[in-house]
Amino acid sequence: MSATRGNGEHWKSLESVGISRKELALAEALQMEYDALSRLRQDKEESRAKRPAEQPPLSWDSPPSPCGQPPPAGCNGLKGTRGLSGSDPALGSQPAAAPAGPRAPGLLAPLAGDYLYILDGSGPGFLGETPAGTSPPGDGGSSPKKLSPPPLPPRRCVWSCPEADGCSPKGSRKGPPAKDLNTFSAARGKLLGRRISEEDPYGIADYDGIADAITCLNLKSTYEAEVLREAARGWKEGRSIFEKEPSGKPVARSKTLPPQVPPRTYGPRAGGRKNLAPNKNRRISVEPVAPRPHSLANGYELFEVSEERDEEVAAFCHMLDVLRSGYSTEDYSLTGYVWSTVNLSPEHLGHGVSLKVTVVCDSLREPLTFTCDCSSTVDLLIYQTLCYTHDELHAVDVEDFVLKLCGLEEFLQNKHALGSHEYIQHCRKFDIDIRLQLMRRKAVRSDLARTANDDRSPSTLNHYIHLQERPIKQTISRQALSLLFDTFHNEVDAFLAAEGDFQPKAERVIQSVMAICNALAAVESQEITGALNQMPPCPSRMQPKIQKDPSILAKRENRERIVESLTASILDLVELYCSTFNADFQTAVHGARKHRLVQEARLLSCPLSFTVYATHRIPITWAASYEDFYLSCSLSHGGKELCSPLHTRKAHVYKYLFHLIIWDQQICFPVQVNRLPRETLLSVTLFAVPVPPPGSSSETNKQRRVPEALGWVTTPLFNFRQVLTCGRKLLGLWPATQDNSRARSSAPNFNQPDSVILQVDFPTSAFDVKFTSPLAADFSPRYEFGSLGEEDQRRLREAMQKKSLYWLMDADRKRLWEKRYYCHAEPSALPMLLASAPSWEWACLPDIYALLKQWSYVNHQDALGLLHATFPDQEVRRTAVQWIDSISDTELLDYLPQLVQALKYECYLDSPLVRFLMKRAICDLKITHYFFWLLKDGLKDSQFSIRYQYLLAALLCCCGKGLREEFDRQCLLVNTLAKLAQQVREAAPSARQAILREGLEDVKQFFKANGSCRLPLSPSLLVKGIVPRDCSYFNSNAVPLKLSFQNVDPLGENIRVIFKCGDDLRQDMLTLQMIRIMNKIWVQEGLDMRMVIFRCFSTGRGRGMVEMIPNAETLRKIQVEHGVTGSFKDRPLADWLQKHNPGEDEYEKAVENFIYSCAGCCVATYVLGICDRHNDNIMLKTTGHMFHIDFGRFLGHAQMFGNIKRDRAPFVFTSDMAYVINGGDKPSSRFHDFVDLCCQAYNLIRKHTHLFLNLLGLMLSCGIPELSDLEDLKYVYDALRPQDSEADATTYFTRLIESSLGSVATKLNFFIHNLAQMKFTGSDARPTLSFAPRTHTIKTSGRIRDVFLCRHERVFNPSKGYTYVVKVQRESPGEVAFVQRTFEEFQELHNKLRLVFPSSLLPSFPSRFVIGRSRGEAVAERRKEELNGYIWHLIHSAPEVAECDLIYTFFHPLPRDEKAAGTNPAPKPADATWARPVGKVGGEVKLSISYKNNKLFIMVMHIRGLQPLQDGNDPDPYVKTYLLPDPQKTTKRKTKVARKTCNPTYNEMLVYDGVPKGDLQQRELRLSVLSEEGFWENILLGEVGIKLRDLDLTQEKMGWFALGSRGHGTL
Repeated sequence: MSATRGNGEHWKSLESVGISRKELALAEALQMEYDALSRLRQDKEESRAKRPAEQPPLSWDSPPSPCGQPPPAGCNGLKGTRGLSGSDPALGSQPAAAPAGPRAPGLLAPLAGDYLYILDGSGPGFLGETPAGTSPPGDGGSSPKKLSPPPLPPRRCVWSCPEADGCSPKGSRKGPPAKDLNTFSAARGKLLGRRISEEDPYGIADYDGIADAITCLNLKSTYEAEVLREAARGWKEGRSIFEKEPSGKPVARSKTLPPQVPPRTYGPRAGGRKNLAPNKNRRISVEPVAPRPHSLANGYELFEVSEERDEEVAAFCHMLDVLRSGYSTEDYSLTGYVWSTVNLSPEHLGHGVSLKVTVVCDSLREPLTFTCDCSSTVDLLIYQTLCYTHDELHAVDVEDFVLKLCGLEEFLQNKHALGSHEYIQHCRKFDIDIRLQLMRRKAVRSDLARTANDDRSPSTLNHYIHLQERPIKQTISRQALSLLFDTFHNEVDAFLAAEGDFQPKAERVIQSVMAICNALAAVESQEITGALNQMPPCPSRMQPKIQKDPSILAKRENRERIVESLTASILDLVELYCSTFNADFQTAVHGARKHRLVQEARLLSCPLSFTVYATHRIPITWAASYEDFYLSCSLSHGGKELCSPLHTRKAHVYKYLFHLIIWDQQICFPVQVNRLPRETLLSVTLFAVPVPPPGSSSETNKQRRVPEALGWVTTPLFNFRQVLTCGRKLLGLWPATQDNSRARSSAPNFNQPDSVILQVDFPTSAFDVKFTSPLAADFSPRYEFGSLGEEDQRRLREAMQKKSLYWLMDADRKRLWEKRYYCHAEPSALPMLLASAPSWEWACLPDIYALLKQWSYVNHQDALGLLHATFPDQEVRRTAVQWIDSISDTELLDYLPQLVQALKYECYLDSPLVRFLMKRAICDLKITHYFFWLLKDGLKDSQFSIRYQYLLAALLCCCGKGLREEFDRQCLLVNTLAKLAQQVREAAPSARQAILREGLEDVKQFFKANGSCRLPLSPSLLVKGIVPRDCSYFNSNAVPLKLSFQNVDPLGENIRVIFKCGDDLRQDMLTLQMIRIMNKIWVQEGLDMRMVIFRCFSTGRGRGMVEMIPNAETLRKIQVEHGVTGSFKDRPLADWLQKHNPGEDEYEKAVENFIYSCAGCCVATYVLGICDRHNDNIMLKTTGHMFHIDFGRFLGHAQMFGNIKRDRAPFVFTSDMAYVINGGDKPSSRFHDFVDLCCQAYNLIRKHTHLFLNLLGLMLSCGIPELSDLEDLKYVYDALRPQDSEADATTYFTRLIESSLGSVATKLNFFIHNLAQMKFTGSDARPTLSFAPRTHTIKTSGRIRDVFLCRHERVFNPSKGYTYVVKVQRESPGEVAFVQRTFEEFQELHNKLRLVFPSSLLPSFPSRFVIGRSRGEAVAERRKEELNGYIWHLIHSAPEVAECDLIYTFFHPLPRDEKAAGTNPAPKPADATWARPVGKVGGEVKLSISYKNNKLFIMVMHIRGLQPLQDGNDPDPYVKTYLLPDPQKTTKRKTKVARKTCNPTYNEMLVYDGVPKGDLQQRELRLSVLSEEGFWENILLGEVGIKLRDLDLTQEKMGWFALGSRGHGTL
């Protein structure tokens, strides 16, 4: 047999499983179908000749449908057009011209007598309307004339039906093309090579075309709704084969046929009717087709079933119906609002704080301005506004109005206080004007609101699943499988009718069986193998070595018996396939599930056992690479193994129809069924021993070779009805490269079309073995923790201080469980207690549930720990969700990513957590929005994609049509931007700008077509266009796009975002989420660290959006204003802040913001281990707020230079940051405040260690590479040091600050990054002066006539030194200005001029190097003369130099210059606003003194106001203490030495152990501060004596003590 071979692309997937071209089952089966064509036609004609009076199976003379009888629902349009042997019209794509002549009503073209046209006449179309061109019932009709069939019309593809080919008659509307969300282009079928006729039964077939056609058929079922909508156009309402079924068979066959023949006709798809009858029971199957005489008395039919054929999915849909019905509302418009987030804690309300609020109203020309208290409610502000807009208020209801945030599609909540809204808090933090708009509720956009129709629509999931971007459906379609069944039927007929030489006929039967098995996931069951073994030996399969008597097949009865068993085994395989692969058909009428007898699992003492038969779909490469295969089977619960794994024997690859590894071995675990926990997972791993390399000793290598894991799968033993698994199961293996440690309950791998399939046979019985959940025990004791012995208390406390179950040792677990009744006082210990439970079998559950029931209330932060994979128990998870249910919507948004990840650890589709999230999503648009995008991201996780598909479909089902359309627009926008970003990224740098401009046209077209769209960053960001002139890109590796969108609200500014493509933003999302939670913890504790929190959201793997922060600059750009070595200088940050905050109060406020935000960044970046910190990843706002961006490295995963870590310091804290804090280059008391802030913030986060470990632990399964195992989690655990006391943690973090400040590596890293980024700097960039806020020119300022340096003045702020006052005269009469400039600023001017002009045009600049003190008055006086000459020559130099922008900017007055003409200001200490006035000689020391467990603790914190030494230098102070009286000086303690400072920080703990409390009353603490001198005696700087009897040592005493020469200290 010859075949026209194509390019072979279609066969690659088949060859990968070991089928050669000669064995391609599909092509063989179809070829045999064509061979049978002419023979069957001839048989049919002979049959007609013998029975002239017999009614044919389907008379073409009779009308297709009785006129006036409505067709049944659910049968709309074309369902399938099958040829003589059941062929499908998808086999040919080139349609034939429509023959001339009369046309039958309801028929597309004159019908061949060999074709059966199956129509769906469902009345209303798919969209609820009658297809155009159909005649209404009752119009009557005429019988078509006798149609003479053509020899064999070309097959018509259901994918395309062009009007030119007669598929769309007049009156039909051409619908939209099928929307392919998968960007999958199905190959079109090719015209078969030759028309097959009676004279040419073995015509040459185009196998590539056949493969195309089968592909079309398989794709057809995935997008059935859209495809059939196209196919239904133009069909007149016709007769359905399901109305008054005619007797007979569509193809003439011999009268004697084998029993149980596969089906010939099939029911219609339920998908077409699922939305047409919302009030009917959807779990139905169509009635069976009337049996045909002689052939199908005992036959099976393949029937369509509804989408809820899966019992678990059906139950899930019912749950959704109940859930939605409970949240229907009378006012649907309220469901379309995006409400502003509210924080209800008192710290947010701001009692007594006044707010200036501007309210805009359409009825007023000018906006209204109110001053109101933070604690006043929103409706009060609305009422005050209405007083201005309405003369009479008695008929006005405040509830009819809302306040909208200007620029955002977001509304304040009327019943809440103004200050409780996050937007108001944000405005207060950054001094932003609060602008609101008064609107009537009726005038608010309602496009996202649910409607009554939405709530009445049924909960059906398949429709919404098809709308998702997901892999193509891998199951075979009903139509394609029916084609293969009919081929099998024909070959069986030929085999049974054969008179002799059975081998060729048997070969064709085997080929048809092979085609069916290949379509059914290439599975060959043992029953099929056994049946085929009875067939004659054939070259297409390996035969067992059994001698068969050829004469046995000579008897027809024996052949019928073989065919009967083969048919039955195939039908069993189809049933197994349907239940496994979620197919759209099944082998029998799907009625209600029979109620079987139930036996409780707790009463079953037999061991768990099952049979492992084989693995199917084996890659052919395995046979050459491995020689021995075996399986390892284990049972686990919550990640804990219940017994040792069991192994099968080793087996080889066998070749029957396909390549198999057959064990057929029983596995019997030493665990009784009644000892199995309900959530027990069976895990199976496939191992193989590699083939030894050639030329080596096999025995030696066999011992050395280590078995490799090739695949694994997990499956629960009890299903969602808690019934023990029984019967045959197919399980798809996940590749061993994918981590299975986190895939505790992942579904089998049926996503990948070539996954290896494991066949497991579980025992079956006459009853269901059901796990019934026990009740909690009646009594669970509670004891006081203090009643334990001291040693037990200490050990228990140590175990509970670990804050996480991940680091509990076996001894800890044992101790916790033994003493569980003593731990009720520590609610957060519950997860660790439950993790210590020795067993979760049925007998242990009453005790566990009683403990759970009587436990004190657990807050939602601790309850999150019970949602980990460690706790699969349904009751534990239900209780955890019950505790979490009290959480506010605001907090829920904070923890939503973790809760979406926790869905992976649920055993079943429906769970309390799913219900909780769906319930909240129905009630709040913000939750719906972010839940949608998080679920959409979950689709990319192949192991859990099936579950997330159902959950996403459920969310779309619940949210309403308006929101679904909005999500469609968002997805389309994201895809458009991703395509553009990818093009810009891949383009050459010179072409990027042009490509960006061109791509922005597509974005414009999107908005032109869709109007407006909300950004994925937030549902409040509603935009209506793109602003191309404000769009650009960044010159970094990922080349992110800088986009500006036009705001729909005319009162708002354009919305600027960054769109990234190529970076995984999930890590940035997680990091910013942790920082946001840290910030909320600080604010709730009354510590506002002034953190900048910006939005970042991943919209898919490798792409996402980031909010742009206005008025901010990177540290690199700030530092390089002082040259490429600016990162080594101390002044750049201070000068930049001074430039943007020229007023004294403004600058002090900016410095304060800097101190707080810098402290917060230090703590957050250290705890989270954020690495890759260079000066382009740290930004500074003009208001002084510092923040970090770009979190591509965290949890200590630092970038490496060879073996050297790039991030050497604990966190980024450099000398230029300390310069801003200290107000100069010497430590001040401001630095004490900074250290205290850091330590206080660090200790507050440490109190919530369990929260961060819970949140990060839930994300272990999210697929972020740097958060994948417990070692990554251990980093945070070690950074938070939960076992340390607060004092120890304070000391620890103080040392980290010192280490970071002293690290040269950070500055060097900054400098290297400056050099690396120089290549991105444009050559046309003009240099600017770092201290000037803006550039000035000769046109804007006026021509300068003369300049003269008048004098120098002493300054103390921001550092000590001299400034020079320059008199500037312009040509305008009387215009004289005085400007103040330092020597460093003159030098910067000269350096910038040298970048623009050659040195020959510039005067020489005075040398900066001097002998002696560079800041002395003599040096300043000398420099005054030199600088005077320099600026005179500069003004009188060449015009291009003298009139350049740099010079006119330099001499333009700054805000600080207004005082230059006045008198010399009095010197002001750098920290005058922070430090208390120093009235005592010797300064002050800050101590913390406490007494506990016979130990006296003295924390030496800071010293301020020490006096310089006699030579003017700063001292090197340290602290020494004694506990007097102490004649032997045994109580001496001292701190480390601080270098060259009058304001040192120590934070060191000095401990006196073994001091009885009675002795303390007689003791005095003597503290001395000395300066260490190298060769001389140390100098006393001050001391203080503290009588301990004057202090209440029952509690910690902290304060400042004055230092003097001698005497007692005062607090």
